[in-house]
Amino acid sequence: MGARSAGWQLSAQGRRMVDAVLFEFLHTEMVAELWVHEPDPDPRSGVSDGLSGQKMSLLVLEGMGFRVGQALGERLPQETLPFREELDVLKFLCKDLWVAMFQKQMDSLRTNHQGTYVLQDNSFPLLLRMASGLQYLEEAPKFLAFTCGLLRGTLSTLGIKSLVTASVAALPACKFQVVIQRS
Repeated sequence: MGARSAGWQLSAQGRRMVDAVLFEFLHTEMVAELWVHEPDPDPRSGVSDGLSGQKMSLLVLEGMGFRVGQALGERLPQETLPFREELDVLKFLCKDLWVAMFQKQMDSLRTNHQGTYVLQDNSFPLLLRMASGLQYLEEAPKFLAFTCGLLRGTLSTLGIKSLVTASVAALPACKFQVVIQRS
């Protein structure tokens, strides 16, 4: 048995590739399962039952990402020095968190030095399979909600309250805007 299993051992890089593929499949299935195909009610119709439809689906995906981000925020920075500044925390997200989740670093981080940060990934792994045509551009937000929650949850665990939104102008690139909520 030992000799047979030795042939099936994966290198560390092979395990990361398997982990990435499994996460991508899991994420795709979460989106497919949670996404409501009925559009949100027309606000002009006067019929409103609170949150429903696609907005609710986005909130559920974002909430799942938030919880995963909280857990990662508790585990990942244990090896790093305490963060001295807000910018250090955002750099941590762009480097360490992104490598842990997507096996690559974020492509750029910009700030206005007033609590707004823009994180850009030019080839976001969860959008790569959709990058073949513009017809998928309107589908992108549902594939970004989990990651917005992931970023917000990690920041929350590290003591930073924030609002995270995402935008896509051209697939597979996307931008995450992080606005720090000051008390």
